[in-house]
Formats: sequence, C-alpha cells, structure tokens
Amino acid sequence: MKIAVSSIFGLMFVAVSASLAMAADVAPAAPVDYTKAIVLGCALLAAGFSIGIAAFGTGIAQGNGLNAACNSVGRNPDAQGKILLTMLVGLAMIESLCIYALVISLVLLYANPLLKYIGV
Repeated sequence: MKIAVSSIFGLMFVAVSASLAMAADVAPAAPVDYTKAIVLGCALLAAGFSIGIAAFGTGIAQGNGLNAACNSVGRNPDAQGKILLTMLVGLAMIESLCIYALVISLVLLYANPLLKYIGV
C-alpha cells in the first residue's frame, strides 16, 4: 500500500515539475471570451437531461397505465372497449410530454434563444 501511494505521489510530482520545467515565456495573448462555449455546453447538457428525464418519466407512466388497464380488463372483461379507449387517450397524453421535451431540446440545440443576448 505504501509503495502504491508513494508511486502515485511520485508520478504526480514528475507530471507537475515537467510542465513547469518545459514552460516557455510567451507574450500575453488577447483575452479569450468563452461565453458562447459555456452557453452552448449548458444547452447541450440541458437538452440531454430534458430528453433523458422525459423518456424515463413517460416510460414509467406508460407502464403504470398499461398495468392498471390490464388489471381492470382482467377484473371486468365486459368493459374492455371503454378501458381500451381511455387507455389509448391516456397514453397519447403521456407521450405528448416526451414530445414537448424533444421540441424544447431541439430549440435549445438548433435555435438557441440565449445566443442573441451574448452577441453571436
């Protein structure tokens, strides 16, 4: 254990000292503005999370809806037509939530409204 810890610290020391030893004096460059990169990175992250959370939520909701519909048809087979119609309307409403998240993600990715505020 002591050998592993000492070798890790040794490698870190070599990596840090090598970068300091090889550093060259350069003229100061113009400041770089990373605002666009930060906004686009946050937009990508938000788009990914929104689709992921929406798909997860709609998958669970549709599974619960189908479970309840199958249980109710099992208990009362005569009401299958009404249950099927109500289930399909409910599933369409649940799926529309994921489609709304997809639209918001596409807006964030391809028509980002925040980019006009940072001068791009």
